[in-house]
Amino acid sequence: MHRRDLLKLGAATLATGLTPALAATATEPSSASVEQWGLFEITLPGPTTGNPYKEVVLTATFTLEHRTVHVTGFYDGDGTYRIRFMPDATGRWTYTTASSSPQLAGKSGAFTCTTPTTPGNHGPVIVRHEYHFQYADGTPYFPFGTTTYAYLFTSDDNARLALEGMKPHFNKTRACVLPKPLGGDKEQQILPFPRANGVNDLTRFNPAYFQLLEKRLLALQRANIQADVILFHPYDAWGYKSMPDEADDFYLRYAIARLSAFRNVWWSIANEYDLVKSKTMSDWDRFFRITVAEDPYSHLRSIHHSGPIYDNSKPWVTHASLQRYDFENTAERRLAWRKPIIYDEMQYEGDIDRRWGNLSGEEMLRRVWMAIVNGAYGSHGEVFFSATGEASSADAGQLRGDSPARIAFLHSLVEKLTTTGLNAPESPYYLNAGTPGQLYLYYFDYHRPSRYDFPLPTTANFRATLIDPWNMTTTPVPGTHSGKSRIQLPNKPYQAIVFEKISDNHNKNTEAAKPEVLD
Repeated sequence: MHRRDLLKLGAATLATGLTPALAATATEPSSASVEQWGLFEITLPGPTTGNPYKEVVLTATFTLEHRTVHVTGFYDGDGTYRIRFMPDATGRWTYTTASSSPQLAGKSGAFTCTTPTTPGNHGPVIVRHEYHFQYADGTPYFPFGTTTYAYLFTSDDNARLALEGMKPHFNKTRACVLPKPLGGDKEQQILPFPRANGVNDLTRFNPAYFQLLEKRLLALQRANIQADVILFHPYDAWGYKSMPDEADDFYLRYAIARLSAFRNVWWSIANEYDLVKSKTMSDWDRFFRITVAEDPYSHLRSIHHSGPIYDNSKPWVTHASLQRYDFENTAERRLAWRKPIIYDEMQYEGDIDRRWGNLSGEEMLRRVWMAIVNGAYGSHGEVFFSATGEASSADAGQLRGDSPARIAFLHSLVEKLTTTGLNAPESPYYLNAGTPGQLYLYYFDYHRPSRYDFPLPTTANFRATLIDPWNMTTTPVPGTHSGKSRIQLPNKPYQAIVFEKISDNHNKNTEAAKPEVLD
């Protein structure tokens, strides 16, 4: 690479607004460094004539020893082209560009990928232990998420309020990439495509729109929040839900080229896909195939429904994203799909007049617990009326509900109890999940027993702790427990108890414990 090009490359990279820890480039060949799962960016000046979004193809090949990764670049307006890369292994990476434009082709360089030092950088989230998740470096990850549909493109004030609400309580949020209508006179929305006199130019993009999305994704990343980005949805005022196939694919490839190098991105192909009446099942399958082909990092992939559930057994789906609260069907779904399940929409805590948006905080919390003790996960959402017109949390705004702190309490409890996730037994008498022989977390739902003979294994000794999910308290039960163990309970609904193994039981005369039949 000529020194002139390198200087231009470095100056243009600084103009992205990405922090040096997240976007790095070389001012000399091999002098740049970026941490593992950080963001390395190549920025090049290029042609501006014609339609660069359509007419210029730009790629780069990144190589580490025997490995090669192919990455697609994108046009960012004003004669600026970018290629972003998320290195997943430490060492010296080299790269070479290829392009339909001679001005962009044949640029080469190198950088060093170093061990992560940024707090919270554990790499992208991946599926592990069949029904659960972890970070790429092996750190456990349990999704306790929320819904902020407009977070990526709402006003800075709304985004700030939304992020302040998410930080203490949630580690994942669902957010739309394409805009949805927002209320209030203060909202001045920019749009992803140029638009004049009510007509979209679907052959070009508005880079400022995507730059705003990237700013918000980085804010989530700094807060250690995963961004489950929704690529298509039916909440539309501009005609984006009925774009022709060519425009759909054009947008999808551009979004992936821009966003896939962010380690906290998940792909939700659609929210309520079946309400987008202009699309067919073959369209949704095609979008999955494009996403698999264009994303060099294989980020998590799902699709959300309103009515009919998408066939989550298809190979390109990594986990199920459900709009359901029929938790009793979780075991059947796990067996059918052999993948993690997140009940991403279980209705909303709130006070609006629609029946899906006025759950009490108690019921929202109950549903998250029900997801957990059935071996799955659940996402929070809330919609509240506001006399002064502030945005509700589900669109991106201030958090007002009673359940978030209590959901965070459950999250901290799960993190203390397991590193691999909780699995439910077949046909339990009372709902519970854990690890056989090691851990049992019971949740009594609306039942209020004053006692129960718990069928613990006779091969181990356990300590027991009573849990009040609403008051967020834990109370140790005196003594140790093995085999059939009678415990006095609070005689209140929505209580829980956990048994944790503390030692092996070497008494060989013990018999298998059986639950007391109380029907």
